[in-house]
Amino acid sequence: MIVLFDGICNLCNASVQFIVKRDSAGKMKFASLQSSFGKSQLSKYNFDPDALHSIVVIDDGIAYQKSDAAMKIASNLRRPWSLLAALKVIPRFIRDGVYNLVSRSRYSLYGKRDSCMIPDEGLRARFIEDGF
Repeated sequence: MIVLFDGICNLCNASVQFIVKRDSAGKMKFASLQSSFGKSQLSKYNFDPDALHSIVVIDDGIAYQKSDAAMKIASNLRRPWSLLAALKVIPRFIRDGVYNLVSRSRYSLYGKRDSCMIPDEGLRARFIEDGF
């Protein structure tokens, strides 16, 4: 499973740190949307690589975005976080509406970085990035 995230978004970077700590099996790998790899995956799955997506999950050849991506991530975390995947029963238009609200305001609420996060040595193996 590959999680593509906005590498300059503080909320997204904090989310990656949260996921890493709770993905004890190490199922998920990460790449920023701004990386060559991230852009190539967006193109491969017919997403505009120049449009800012806050999260895309690729699993078994299927790309998930917005709340579906969040539910996919949750379902692969240890309990109690995996129970959040049960929110999938809420209609997608409602889940995505809430997701879009947070996504649109994430920079103003949480700020952003000047450049993408560079993982430390301990996390580097979990990242698919240019130059690593």
